[in-house]
Amino acid sequence: MNILDDLKLQYKMGGIAQRVIYWNIACFLISLVFFYQFSTGQFALPSWLALSSEPSDFLFKPWTFLTYAFFHDGFLHLLFNMLVLNFASSLFLTFFTEKQYLGLYILSAIFAGVAFALSFYFLNLSASVVGASAAIMAILVATTTYQPLMPVRLLLIGSVKLWHITLVILVLDLMQFKSGNMGGHISHLAGAVFGFVFIKLLQSGVDLSKIVTRVLDFFTNLFKKSPSTPFKKVHKNYNNKPTQRTTTSKIVTKDKTQQQIDEILDKISQSGYDCLTKEEKEFLFKAGK
Repeated sequence: MNILDDLKLQYKMGGIAQRVIYWNIACFLISLVFFYQFSTGQFALPSWLALSSEPSDFLFKPWTFLTYAFFHDGFLHLLFNMLVLNFASSLFLTFFTEKQYLGLYILSAIFAGVAFALSFYFLNLSASVVGASAAIMAILVATTTYQPLMPVRLLLIGSVKLWHITLVILVLDLMQFKSGNMGGHISHLAGAVFGFVFIKLLQSGVDLSKIVTRVLDFFTNLFKKSPSTPFKKVHKNYNNKPTQRTTTSKIVTKDKTQQQIDEILDKISQSGYDCLTKEEKEFLFKAGK
């Protein structure tokens, strides 16, 4: 199995957090091919992908309130965000579902984008923003709000409480608020606020992620063909006496292939995908076709 097949299998078998990371990497590669200016060494993302603070841009391109959260303006920007996203995602999914994770990512990105656009509009400033940082902050703060005393072991530092890590990141954002990336820091803090509110509402019985779930289900069902069943005419014979029905128990056993797939999936859930042998990865890839 080559590297491409291995990546396909990881994407298929991985959870929503891994897929979101893959989406961010894919968007970065697309921007690298089409929007990177080699003469200046910078990205020139168009206004229909990056979120602009100009009303003439975001009012007529409302999708940019979401697309900006999947693009980055440099490799280091992408690398740092994906490392923090992977860390925050693993903590969040310990307590919440994948649908809640995706809903929080999308809604926090939109909320932070609106906060950025309105802030710059009222400050009479003009800029554009890209990056998943706001959504990542929402996921991290949401987990911290739910389990602030959760112990986290860091390399070279040791065990610290989760709220310590989140506080340091928030303080660094506040310290750099008046730097050249003020728009980015506004969106970061807005994402943090949304993550806090998301958990507080969830604890009171209001799950905001259901908004995203319903929208996605609507479009999924819209393009899904409903199976048509042919009309069957049933003739009932009234002359025959009703026969007594006997119930028989039926034991369904898994075939050998399915049993092997289940064993491999259990191994992934316990030790992760990387623990699989080459033969097991190839077996899963062939079984998934």
